[in-house]
Order: sequence, then structure tokens, then C-alpha cells
Amino acid sequence: MGMMQEFREFAVKGNVVDLAVGVIIGGAFGKIVDSVVSDLIMPVVGLVFGKLDFSNLFVVLGPVPAGTLQTLDALKKAGVPVFAYGNFLTVAVNFIILAFIIFMMIKQINRIKRESPAAAAPEVPAAPAEDIVLLREIRDSLKR
Repeated sequence: MGMMQEFREFAVKGNVVDLAVGVIIGGAFGKIVDSVVSDLIMPVVGLVFGKLDFSNLFVVLGPVPAGTLQTLDALKKAGVPVFAYGNFLTVAVNFIILAFIIFMMIKQINRIKRESPAAAAPEVPAAPAEDIVLLREIRDSLKR
């Protein structure tokens, strides 16, 4: 079997395709969560804590050249090392929200699985007919 044929079989297996779809949807879902956090949640949190802009929270770790603005972008462009903890806070809040949403989705999926009648009553195979049992006994006695 050629390598291309093996690769084709691998690539079209259900699990690989499902994984690819999951990664694509996850990426899009991550962008939605980023927008919710940066556009909806962080402004409210900033308002509560005195109109802070979390994306511009940083600590300067090195000497600042004369004439450089004290903004995160200007300091980074000037090559000044900065400890940008505000950006980390935004990413951490994104992660917590995303993890909570996924937790709630999995919780609902598990609840639906428990309530579904197919999962509740697994199909028990019917006992073999009497003539089948008799034929099996004859077969087994002939083997001896």
C-alpha cells in the first residue's frame, strides 16, 4: 500500500474530520469569546474599578529612551522591556469564560444523554430459540 493511499485513508477517517471541524469551530468560538470579554465584560469591570483599561496595564522593566510616550505600544516599539499584566488579565478572563461555557455545554450534553430512552434501556439480546439451543447441544456432543 502506497504512502499516499495510507495518508488518504487516515485523512478521511471520521475522527480526523471531526477533529478538524472541532478546531475550526473552536477557533471561531474563541474569537466570539474574545469579543465578549474585550467589548462587553472588560469595559464594565473597568468602569467598576475606576475606568481602567486593562489592555494598557503594565510595569516598565527597563530604561525608557527620552521622548518615548508612556503607552504600551510606544514602549514595545522602542524596545523597552515591559511586564504587560493587563493583557494577561484579559487573556485569563477569556480562558475562564471559555472554560465555563464549555463546562456548561458538556453538562447539558451529559444530562441529555442520561435522559434519552435509548441510553437508559440498552437492548438485551433475545434468548436463542429452543431449536437453536438443541442444535448447539448436538453440535457440542458431536465435537466430543
